[in-house]
Amino acid sequence: MSHNTFGHLFRVTTFGESHGPAIGCVIDGCPPMIPLDAAEIQAELDRRKPGQSRFTTQRREPDEVKILSGVFADERTGRQVTTGTPIALLIENVDQRSKDYSEIKDRYRPGHADFTYDVKYGIRDYRGGGRSSARETAARVAAGAVARKILPGVTIRGALVQMGPHPINRSRWDWDEVQRNPFFSPDAEAAAFYEDYLDRLRKEGSSVGAVIEIVAEGVPPGLGAPIYGKLDAELAAALMSINAVKGVEIGDGFAAAALRGEENADEMRPGNAGMPTFLSNHAGGVLGGISTGQPLVCRFAVKPTSSILTPRASVTRFGEEVDVSTRGRHDPCVGIRAVPVGEAMVACVLADQYLRHRAQVGQSVPWPFGELSPAQS
Repeated sequence: MSHNTFGHLFRVTTFGESHGPAIGCVIDGCPPMIPLDAAEIQAELDRRKPGQSRFTTQRREPDEVKILSGVFADERTGRQVTTGTPIALLIENVDQRSKDYSEIKDRYRPGHADFTYDVKYGIRDYRGGGRSSARETAARVAAGAVARKILPGVTIRGALVQMGPHPINRSRWDWDEVQRNPFFSPDAEAAAFYEDYLDRLRKEGSSVGAVIEIVAEGVPPGLGAPIYGKLDAELAAALMSINAVKGVEIGDGFAAAALRGEENADEMRPGNAGMPTFLSNHAGGVLGGISTGQPLVCRFAVKPTSSILTPRASVTRFGEEVDVSTRGRHDPCVGIRAVPVGEAMVACVLADQYLRHRAQVGQSVPWPFGELSPAQS
C-alpha cells in the first residue's frame, strides 16, 4: 500500500494497523539540536488516547510512545536533542479484541472503507478496520508533537464547535473550558448538553458527527507559495486525510459565498513595524495561498462513526444481501478525539511550510517581523 507519507521537507510516514502489534511513524527532515524527549510527545498522545470517558471507545490503550532513533544526549546541556536523522516513534497496541470483528469478516459495513479497501487491494484487515481505523491517528499526534518544536512562538489550539446539528454558542467561547470537559468544547453549557445527548445516542446503538475548529496564532506572514504550494490547500489536504473527515473550510469557508465583496474583503490599516492591521479575518489568515500573519482558522467536519449497533442493509464480499450490526468498542462520536489530531496535522503542515520557506528565502524571518528578505535588501 503506497501513499503513507506526507510533507516535503518535514516528512512523516505512518505505519501499523488497529489490531497489529504496534503503530508508529518515522519523521524525516526534522532539524538537529532541538530538545525532545518522550514526555513531550506523551503529553499530546494522552489528550487523544481512548477510554478516558464514557463518551469514547472503552478500548484501553496507554499509547505509551518510545523514541527508537533520531535523538542523542547533548553533552553541553545533558538534554536529549534531535540529531537531524530520521526520528522513529513506536506505540504498542495492548488491548485488541479481534474476535469482536469475526462476524463482519466477510460483510461490508455501510459507510466504512471495507468495500473500497477490498475492491482496490483484494484483501482487507477486518480487525477494527486495519489501516483505515482511527487508531492510525495516534501516530499523527506523535508527529505533531515533534512539529510543534519547530514552531517557536506559534500556538495551535483546537475545539469541538458542533456535535450533530447542535453548535456551541460562540459568545460563551472560553479556551480554558476546552481542557475541563471530555468534549474539548469551549462552551460549558454546550458541553453539559452534549453529555445527555451522547448518552442517549450511545444507548440507542447509534453515533453522530462533529465539527472541529483549529486556530493557529503567531504564524508569521509569508508561509506558503502561489498556485501549487498554497498553505490553505495543503492544510485542507492534511485535514481531509484524517479518517472520517468529509469536509474542510478555511476562514469563513462556504459562508463566504453568501457575503458581498465589501463584506468579505479584510480591510487593512497601518500597524506596528510596517505590519498592517487587519480589521477582520474572513480569509482565515491566508491570502493567495500565503499566510498573512493573522490567526490561521480552519474547520473540518467528521462524519458519524460507521461501526454501530443499529442494523444497516449491505452485502457480503460474495455479493449476498445481509444486514450488518457491528459489535465491539466504538466511539459514539469519533469527532471528540479528532481535536488533538487536527491540531497535529496543522502543526505538521506549518512546520513543513516553515522549513520550505527558510530553504527558499534564507534564514531571515519573513518581513516585517525582522530583517528584510534577501530579495528586498
